[in-house]
Amino acid sequence: MPQGTLEVFLVSANGLENTDFLCKGSDPEWNENFIFNLSEGVSELTLKIMDSDTGTAHDLVGEVSIPLEPLFIEGNLPPTVYNVVKDGQYCGEIKVGLSFRPEDQRSRGLEENFGGWKESAY
Repeated sequence: MPQGTLEVFLVSANGLENTDFLCKGSDPEWNENFIFNLSEGVSELTLKIMDSDTGTAHDLVGEVSIPLEPLFIEGNLPPTVYNVVKDGQYCGEIKVGLSFRPEDQRSRGLEENFGGWKESAY
């Protein structure tokens, strides 16, 4: 799997019960961007949705696993609805857009890959 930059755009959610994320009830609109550097070998994005409790621990509402292979091929995926599940049960939906920018292979340690001046005999 390629290395590079993954941008996750959390758009909204629907039907998530027992959550008051940002005091927006069960149908929050996030419109938040997050950027991650992907390491070699990452093939899936897992989003864990937690509720927001005051005074107690946050609880897992559910999670989404998104395969990244289509993203690596296309470069970006428009906001898409994914099922949120917990213990194998449907909990609601989350709408997420993704974009991927592969790392430029030429910018990664040319000296490591091709010798470079440090190993030159001249």
